[in-house]
Amino acid sequence: MRRAGIAEHQGVVMRIVVVGAGLVGLTTAAVFQRAGHEVVVVERAPEIRAVGAGIGLWQNALQVFDHLGIGGEIRSMSHEVDTWFYTPAGEAKRAPGTAAQDYRFLLVPRPELNAMLAGLVGDDWIRTDDAFERFGEHDGGVTVSLSSGATIEAALLIGADGVYSRVRTQLLPGTQAERHGSHTAWRAIVPSRLDERRGGTSLTIGTDGTRGGYTRLDDHRTMWMVNQFDTGELVGGKRDRALARARHLASPEWQPELLEMIADTPDEAILENPIMLVPPLGTWSSRHVTLIGDAAHGLSPHLSAGGTLGIEDVIVLHAALAETPFHLASALHAYESARIPRFAAVRDFASDIEHASTAEAFAAAYARFSHWMVTTAPVI
Repeated sequence: MRRAGIAEHQGVVMRIVVVGAGLVGLTTAAVFQRAGHEVVVVERAPEIRAVGAGIGLWQNALQVFDHLGIGGEIRSMSHEVDTWFYTPAGEAKRAPGTAAQDYRFLLVPRPELNAMLAGLVGDDWIRTDDAFERFGEHDGGVTVSLSSGATIEAALLIGADGVYSRVRTQLLPGTQAERHGSHTAWRAIVPSRLDERRGGTSLTIGTDGTRGGYTRLDDHRTMWMVNQFDTGELVGGKRDRALARARHLASPEWQPELLEMIADTPDEAILENPIMLVPPLGTWSSRHVTLIGDAAHGLSPHLSAGGTLGIEDVIVLHAALAETPFHLASALHAYESARIPRFAAVRDFASDIEHASTAEAFAAAYARFSHWMVTTAPVI
């Protein structure tokens, strides 16, 4: 597949419908608009909003935003995380022989990032409060039916609607997202504190299947997160549930400020989510429909790279359509043929990271993945 610059104007201009106005959906729309296509984004929520607190982006994603002209602005509102992995006693660990760059990524506030991308796409091209209902393929393209009763005729439908994707459910029946055991995650953005450790605590590998810590989002805000495998019965409010797990990560000697952060966070500010995974798919596409991001490959959050890998999808799909602009089905086949084997490897890395029982093992597995991801990323 040839290298394709984002600013390149295609010989064929298509109407494209993107379902989902999250990070990957809006990035998809911005990239294909820049290539000269007419793109309509459909979002069931009444406004553009972000599910989540902060998202980690690696250099292979940031270069896409550089090409879109917003890379500098994203960096200025974000915080570089220089990750260390800690034992429950607070001992900092990294894997011997790994490079510092293998542990560095940018933590970006999701709400601001989504708002910036929506501004880039333009309000006129985003239909909020109008849910995707179904599609019908025909020789000339695809008819997209919405909850409002409206229909949109397009050459291509892209499902960027996350792990619970309704596009995937119709395209590939029986591929509903699956609960990852009883794995649950809690997180929130809170005002920064004077007693925070320089650089935060990135990630502590605690007891009883817990992991968590905190890091700065910017000069004034901090994100804390806690997750646990095999959570068992959840009792009490979200704050109480998060605190119960965080006690496996903190002590009077090690990050007591994490417990205080959580205790000071009101229930309504805490995001509590079961971890859902998309089963491995043998195909992502039909003649006029394809999947992208979590809709195609919702993964374990321990990689801290779901958004970055979804943005990689955008670049590969863009390049495939540039390579074969007159044969959409062939382009979609080339796209998924490039991505599906990559995600088979990603799942192996995710399994290694999840099953790492110590901070040392986690650091080694994490560095192997991040180094591989960045050094083998598609080139713009």
